[in-house]
Amino acid sequence: MRVHVADHPLITHKLTVLRDRETPSPQFRALVAELITLLSYEATREVRVEPITVQTPVAPYNGLALSKPVPLVVPILRAGLGMLDGMMAVLPNAEVGFLGMARDEATFQPTTYAERLPEDLSGRQCFVLDPMLATGGSLGAALEFLFQRGASDVTAICILAAPEGIERLEKETAGRDVRLVLGALDERLNEHGYIVPGLGDAGDRLYGLAE
Repeated sequence: MRVHVADHPLITHKLTVLRDRETPSPQFRALVAELITLLSYEATREVRVEPITVQTPVAPYNGLALSKPVPLVVPILRAGLGMLDGMMAVLPNAEVGFLGMARDEATFQPTTYAERLPEDLSGRQCFVLDPMLATGGSLGAALEFLFQRGASDVTAICILAAPEGIERLEKETAGRDVRLVLGALDERLNEHGYIVPGLGDAGDRLYGLAE
């Protein structure tokens, strides 16, 4: 697994505001979209393209176009939805699937409760959106779900990650073509499985508690 941790002052600035517990949900959502747009430039560095010729008002131009099949963007519900607009700003022609994963707060083990994905992902580049890579259980299960459907080229984009989650993913994806793009790598997990210093529960901060 290849890991890229962003190193840019604008990303650090936006992350700082996201981490602030006083940042309200509307501002939090807007910042997440902006941050993912920045991270997606790195995440799509190896997107598949093919030569194409277009006619400018002056002369022909030999350029590039996205190859077919177009990439598939897969946000992990619900928090991953908050990352979708930022990703689609860069890849507007991509298709979108959904994968619902929930973490048992006692065992930290993930379960799949919903999915909307093609049955065959062979030959599709997949971009998975999950804001927090904590224990790695949910993201690892999501990646395995895609692999079982034939995916072979997967990039995951996360706002924050903990070393424990990266270590787990590296073991679970050994021998696979996986790339991980992070806004920042934090210190550790606490006893409740939350990233430290982190930013709290991304889903709750994006959308409220929904109790």
